[in-house]
Formats: sequence, structure tokens, C-alpha cells
Amino acid sequence: MADSNTTDSTVSMKLLIDTKGEKVLFAEAGKDFVDFLIHIFSLPIGTVINLLRNQETCGSLANLHQSIENLNESYIQPNQTKNTLLKPVSPVTGSSVPLLAIKGAPTEKKLYMCRQCSYNGNYYGTDDPRAICPGCRANVCANMHYVASPAARQASGDGGIVKGVVTYMVMDDLVVMPLSTISSITMLRKFNVKDLNALEEKVVKFGKDEAVKLLSASLQSKKVLTDVFLKGVK
Repeated sequence: MADSNTTDSTVSMKLLIDTKGEKVLFAEAGKDFVDFLIHIFSLPIGTVINLLRNQETCGSLANLHQSIENLNESYIQPNQTKNTLLKPVSPVTGSSVPLLAIKGAPTEKKLYMCRQCSYNGNYYGTDDPRAICPGCRANVCANMHYVASPAARQASGDGGIVKGVVTYMVMDDLVVMPLSTISSITMLRKFNVKDLNALEEKVVKFGKDEAVKLLSASLQSKKVLTDVFLKGVK
């Protein structure tokens, strides 16, 4: 069974390494690591570029990211902010990725509505109390209460994505499946492992540095775990 914990935003997992072939065959991982892998798909491109901006994986998008950072706020529309572009919220409502130090969408927000038009059956809402109502031209400044979706409220706790009652097998190319004795034996046969003495178990810590390396490697490699834990990536 994989030993997992979330102390200091790290998790631990067990690697099965082929020392002769110098590669990771698979990892035994818990819910936290698998949740992280699945969350990669929900990351907006702006967030990915911000994390990988100093690596060749980004290509010219890193330059575009830097251009937005350097652009003076006076050129930005009043209803837009650079922060929205550079640090977008994941489309998976309320999701967070603690291993990448990414916080999820808030479950509480300050919203405002037009007090006058609401009495006439017209409702205008905003998150900026300086906004002007298009119906009566008054300030849209009456407080509203934001109610997060059930998914957002659950994700803000310990919900995550996958269930934590089982251990998962994560292959070198990030194929994920529930771990079982049969699946382990099947994988050893698939890799044509004949010398069991060449196999080594190793418990590793997985934190933000490893998470960024894995994100980069997953965009360009079929040997992600090997690149991150045995060979390293740029």
C-alpha cells in the first residue's frame, strides 16, 4: 500500500523501479496524487504558462505572458484586470491544486445589485459597487449574498475527485488504475521483467517542485515518472 500524507503540501508514494532499465515501472499512490493528476486537465492555459514560463515547454507563450505583465493598467478595459488573465480560476468550480499552491475559486463572494430596478422586476448584478445600472443609471451597490454550487462547497473541503478508499497504480506514462495484486503481476509480465532482484521499491516525496516538473514532463514525455524522479527534467 502506498503511504500518503499531506503534511506541508506534500504527498508520499512508492515507486517500483527497474534498476537495470533505469526506469520507473509504476507508482503506488493515494488519492491526493491522483487528484493532482486529474486536476491538470482543469488548469487554464494562463496558469500553466505561469508555472512553466521559464521552461522551453512554453515556447512563445511565455513571451505573451510577459507582455501582459508589462502592459500598463491604463491600456486595460475598466471591467478587466491583468490578474484575471495571468491568474485565471480553474473551470472546475471551486477546485484547488495544493501541490501547485493554486487556490480554488472562493465559496463566498461580494455581489451587488441595483436596489431601484429590483423593485420593477429588472435585476442587474455586479461584483463592483461602482458599476452603474443600465436601467436607472444609479449605482449598483445593494448587497447580495453569493451562494456557491454544491460542487464548489464540497471541493473547498476534502472532497477532491477520486475516492480515497483504495490505492492507485500510476504508470510511467500517467495511465491510472486501481491497484491490485493481479494488476501488479500483469504489469510485470507486460514489462517482461525476468530478474526480480533488479526491482527496487523507493518511497519518494512529491511537493510543488516535483509537481511543476511533472507538469512540464507530461507535455513532452511518455516516461514522466522516470524523468521526474530518476533523470530529472529541465
